[in-house]
Amino acid sequence: MASDESTEHVELAVSYRFAQEHGWVVNAITGFLSAYYMEDPRFRLTRRYDELDTGRIVWLCQIEPGMPMKRLIKRLMLDLPQSRVTECSQVLNGVIRYVIDTAGEYGHNTGLC
Repeated sequence: MASDESTEHVELAVSYRFAQEHGWVVNAITGFLSAYYMEDPRFRLTRRYDELDTGRIVWLCQIEPGMPMKRLIKRLMLDLPQSRVTECSQVLNGVIRYVIDTAGEYGHNTGLC
């Protein structure tokens, strides 16, 4: 991976609701991201944390510019129960966040970003 100056940070998050409905997905996503690190040297998993105010589990990833993060997410979604991904641009820190949530009938975006 290139130096820190030439990398971008991206967040992958799982909603509280999705994590509760499918308790195993947090471990599955962590395992997938760890394995992806071994496959693609442009990707690095920096850390995982729980966002207390929303209940989300968040993985902070470091990628080289131009790396197709959406391709990684598409591959990940094949291993998860039916769900949807919402892309959010975080205004405060400029980090793009992808939130995985249930694909059920909960309305549009219900405050995911």
